[in-house]
Amino acid sequence: MEVRDPLHGSIEINEGELRVIDTRYFQRLRFIKQMGFSDVAFPGATHTRYLHSIGAMLLAERAFDAIFRHHRFCRPGLEQQFRQVVRLAALLHDIGHAPLSHCTEFAMPSVRELQIPCLTELEPSLSRRATHEDYTIKIITDSELTQVMHRHFPDIDPLCVAALVDHALPVADDFFIDDGIHYRTVLAQIISSELDVDRMDYLRRDSYYAGVSYGNYDFNWIFSNLTYHVTDSSCAHLALDPRAIYAFNDFLIARYHMFLMVYFHHKSVVYEEMLKQYFQSPDATYVIPADVGAYIDVDDYQLFNHLRQEAKAGQPWAHRLIARDAYRLLHEKHGRPQDIDLTPYVDALREAGLSLIATSSTGDLSKYTKPGEKRRRGAAIYVQEKNPEAFQRRPQVQLLEDCTDLFVKYEAQRQIGRIYVSRDQIARAREVIAGIHLPD
Repeated sequence: MEVRDPLHGSIEINEGELRVIDTRYFQRLRFIKQMGFSDVAFPGATHTRYLHSIGAMLLAERAFDAIFRHHRFCRPGLEQQFRQVVRLAALLHDIGHAPLSHCTEFAMPSVRELQIPCLTELEPSLSRRATHEDYTIKIITDSELTQVMHRHFPDIDPLCVAALVDHALPVADDFFIDDGIHYRTVLAQIISSELDVDRMDYLRRDSYYAGVSYGNYDFNWIFSNLTYHVTDSSCAHLALDPRAIYAFNDFLIARYHMFLMVYFHHKSVVYEEMLKQYFQSPDATYVIPADVGAYIDVDDYQLFNHLRQEAKAGQPWAHRLIARDAYRLLHEKHGRPQDIDLTPYVDALREAGLSLIATSSTGDLSKYTKPGEKRRRGAAIYVQEKNPEAFQRRPQVQLLEDCTDLFVKYEAQRQIGRIYVSRDQIARAREVIAGIHLPD
């Protein structure tokens, strides 16, 4: 089977993958928008998690083939097994997403309620709120989809697929070891890392459908310069040829600008906040079920149908969401978090009896490196020549963050502070703001 993708062209799907795609768990992604409320500001951004996941699968195979272009595995059939497990992990990495993608995660139950067997060893208390990644692990390892994978991929344990989605998931290493080298890290980095296929697909895809250019980068050059490095502990890590450092910098900047200019657009932000206000209302009745069998029916259409019923019953926040009666942007400030203080404005508006929404959107260059710190949160990525053996010399290896000054230049977070008020109060709110005298 082939899927026609406007971004990547024709994508081939094998028989087993088709059976996974045909499950209701995966078909549900057809009804979950990739960019949440972003279509309010960018009307073309109505694409879904469904095609993004298939696109990520294609890129995962392409990354795998590039990384191991000069490598020969010892165990018979292992190369095909590794390629297939990477494709499956990329295909299923978003299968647990809630309606409107990230906009509703704050309404999820505790992770304990999901009853994920493979997480009990990792997190004995399980008291935190579940995320879409937790639902993804549950669906991959303990659902009807798990049985489909067992039938069509008998030589691949679904837990090994989940282990590439969640780097910390406990799993026996036997599957990922060949000739004494551990390959789990590099395979997992293809799925989730500073340079993963998830980002490589969604940046270009979101940019394409939103009608902007911020998410574009030198896509083909990065792929042609992927490789791997084996550490002293015999663990294979993702690596990049030195020639692609500037393309990597461009890739990071593309993500950074997409967040600041598209994902944090003031119109989509206020709709996300109004949805949060609805969920926090005492009369809100919407529930995200912990049972993944029931979760199949939870998508954008189901959520909006619920909001329509709530709006008809008089719920004010549901009415605003359905009627597209959003609060209006009153005040906006960009800068470092320590330089943005909306308190004087918020206090003055509330003292005047005005209803408001105050938001803060923070952009980081990297979600894997904390600002101002060199400590990495993810597995290390290295810079190494793709095939130094061809020149009969030892490879020169460095950590990726030591080969670019971008992390230092952008180590400070960028924050956007905003205040919104209702449409009928905007004139009065402007008068209040104009009367505020801030100290120098």
